[in-house]
Amino acid sequence: MKTLHFLVIGKNQEILDTLKRIIENNEGWTAEIQSDENFCYQYIQDNPVDIVLLSSGLDDHFEQAIKEFCNGLDKEVKVIDHYGGGSGLLKNEVYSLFPNLQG
Repeated sequence: MKTLHFLVIGKNQEILDTLKRIIENNEGWTAEIQSDENFCYQYIQDNPVDIVLLSSGLDDHFEQAIKEFCNGLDKEVKVIDHYGGGSGLLKNEVYSLFPNLQG
């Protein structure tokens, strides 16, 4: 199974903690959570990140900027706008980006 590395960005710590737990309940999935928008750019450059998961509380300008940043990288980093809906929705969002993971 492919390992997926997530960077979860948002402003609500309780939601970030929940997302980390949900993500890491899946075999091979790891998550780093971050609420400091400025730190995210360097983290993405310096670490293996497959998915940037945008959670609640972020402003539109940052969301657009981080998407453009990820699209401009030499490595492929996918971005998911995730604002709730439970673990089933999150899995569907991930599997739509990585259909080969469904077994």
